[in-house]
Amino acid sequence: MSTLLDNMDLFVTGFKNTLILFFFSAIAALILGTIVGAMRVSPVPAARATGTLYVNVVRNTPLTLVLFFFALGYPKLGLPPIDFITAAIIGLSLYTATYIAETLRSGINTVPLGQAEAARAIGLTFGQTLTLVVLPQAFRSVIPPLFSVLIALLKNTTVAAGFSVAEAGAIRANLSERGEPALVGLLWVALVFIVLVAGLSLLQRYFENKWRVAR
Repeated sequence: MSTLLDNMDLFVTGFKNTLILFFFSAIAALILGTIVGAMRVSPVPAARATGTLYVNVVRNTPLTLVLFFFALGYPKLGLPPIDFITAAIIGLSLYTATYIAETLRSGINTVPLGQAEAARAIGLTFGQTLTLVVLPQAFRSVIPPLFSVLIALLKNTTVAAGFSVAEAGAIRANLSERGEPALVGLLWVALVFIVLVAGLSLLQRYFENKWRVAR
């Protein structure tokens, strides 16, 4: 307990940055993932090809390399400078969006084709059919896997510790510099992550019960 209380500043800063990374990355990934998922089922061949290329390239690239690019490669492109936290948020968002897109695409495939055909028959465009008829049902059917992706995102934020982001993954190194036992620090970090994941699991259960799809 003394390791936690004596180094509360490290834990507060670390997990505050972890939650910042998670919150903004989750929002951006959900938006981008929804757009890419829609592109994957679009009737326009160019949109489908672009969505497929993006998912296959980014999803099959290790997250560490994605963050390496934004930490080391981005500054050499002559683009407006960004801080390490912003770079980490962009990298995590682009990476996680691929998994959300595929999760959502599987949900879209569960919606009966007849519903989309009926929507088109009454004059709705593809975009209206997707947003008003298909996507609401698709999101309801993929709540568990969608939250699994978000839980993975929460844990993936620790990778940013290797790129000068002072989040939870960097707490152990900072504790070692202060002469604190590294193992005890890791156990406290693990405990807090367990609490955060448990919170996401409860939120998943709430949405599952609220939006349960009748079979």
